[in-house]
Amino acid sequence: MQKQEIEIRKEHAPIKLRPYEHHAKYYETDQMGIIHHSNYIKWMEEARMDMMEQIGLSYKEMEAMEIISPVLSIEVEYHSMVHFDDTVVIETKVTKYNGVKLEVEYLITDKETGELRTKAKSSHCFLNRTGHPISLKRSYPELDTKFFEIKEDM
Repeated sequence: MQKQEIEIRKEHAPIKLRPYEHHAKYYETDQMGIIHHSNYIKWMEEARMDMMEQIGLSYKEMEAMEIISPVLSIEVEYHSMVHFDDTVVIETKVTKYNGVKLEVEYLITDKETGELRTKAKSSHCFLNRTGHPISLKRSYPELDTKFFEIKEDM
């Protein structure tokens, strides 16, 4: 079986990640009229997927390469409430990466006021389709390099 390859951004200029924005929907609110806490986890996933696409690697492409990246842990600190119709800015930052595990931090702020809403962190690993851990450094060095590049730029 031939290993699939993926084309990663070729430019050597530093990668400047743009923050992800989310406009809070009515259906995301709870009975008290604020965004339900479970939605922040979904927003973090959206922001993480956006970050991956910005570096030239989508989850769809990873799955085509038979790489999956499940969540190992999530930590969330809620600082202030998000309400229906608010727009939040989610900044992502790769804080740890060793080829097998990845840690991403999220800073969620109100777009209009800049007020901190939430700080969070998620931890992930890389597995093949059969669920066995893989090292991107050994199996996919082109991806490994890209993760180190964005970690160093932060």
